[in-house]
Amino acid sequence: MRRVEFAYRLNEGPAGPPGLGHPLVDLLQAVQEGGSIVAAAGRLGVSYRHAWGQLKRWEVELGQPLVGWSQGEAARLSPFATKLLWAERQAQARIAPQLEAVRGELERAFALAFDPQVQVLTLFASHDEAVSALRGHAGGAGLQLDMRFVGSVDAISALNEGRCVVAGFHTPAQPAPGSLAQRTYQPLLEPGRHKLIGFARRWQGLAVAPGNPLGLGSVVDIARQRARFVPRALGTGTRLLFEEMLQAAGILPDSIRGLQAPEPSHAAVAQAVASGAADVGLCIEPAARALGLGFVPLLEEHYHLACLKDALDEPPVASLRRVLRSRGWRDRIAGLPGYTPSRSGQVLSLRRELPWWRFEAPPPRRALRPRRSGSR
Repeated sequence: MRRVEFAYRLNEGPAGPPGLGHPLVDLLQAVQEGGSIVAAAGRLGVSYRHAWGQLKRWEVELGQPLVGWSQGEAARLSPFATKLLWAERQAQARIAPQLEAVRGELERAFALAFDPQVQVLTLFASHDEAVSALRGHAGGAGLQLDMRFVGSVDAISALNEGRCVVAGFHTPAQPAPGSLAQRTYQPLLEPGRHKLIGFARRWQGLAVAPGNPLGLGSVVDIARQRARFVPRALGTGTRLLFEEMLQAAGILPDSIRGLQAPEPSHAAVAQAVASGAADVGLCIEPAARALGLGFVPLLEEHYHLACLKDALDEPPVASLRRVLRSRGWRDRIAGLPGYTPSRSGQVLSLRRELPWWRFEAPPPRRALRPRRSGSR
């Protein structure tokens, strides 16, 4: 079994996308895209001799051919090299949220080391493309986000236990009384103790193969077509949303193929569909578009940032609210597919945004008096 070792670099300027690079993977990707070793060397900024030597060295190291070609034809990856690229992409998609969290932890440590005056805010959040973008955007304003991607339920629990200052979670735009969302989130949130900070609205929908060959447009279609569905993990808001959709459609979870293999993020769901391991999955639009997949919008939801009322005026939270209210941030989030800024940075009432506490309880049923026996 091949062993993996990690390393990282300290760079100035904005951070790139999360991921672990490897020179062999970069070289194979360049050959696949460029169609020749000459083109691959140009893309990577190295000499042809260096690129050729690296390919030959790795072929000896791995004991497998990597690139082949015929006279007058473009270079092509061997079946082994193609499988190697596929496996690496699959793994990268699955661990992207964890890599983002590791990078945030390292940057937090170095921020404190190099600038003791920098503000640091611990944020646990359900995985979201806009929250990932916020980390880099806030850093430019002197606010370092110590970010951990967890499920929505775990994020709010971490807030209540004092393990973070802000928690990110998402609910349907108009949560209904008696819904799974109400039963899950209401016990964790307390009016007067918690406050919401406006963030964004986003669409969740079905990631499908380009052209949607199975014609999937709802959870009913998924069950009827016996499509292979890739789910999110238990405790995530997207898993909760999917179960809510199944309940509303009167579909039993056992009717869906593939509920036994959950993925940790929207990107991993999209990668499973793109690789052919699944036919469909529920995710946000940017994850599907990034891999060239089709996207069928199903439901718009609010992504909330929650904190304790007492933390609203603390310097890191006040800085976060200023960043969210800025024109630059609103423009940034509006540029994400399927996203709309929604009162970004404003302090919102828990009761008004999540009206579960205003729903009236059904009147108690009147007890029936037993009839007296005997004739009239």
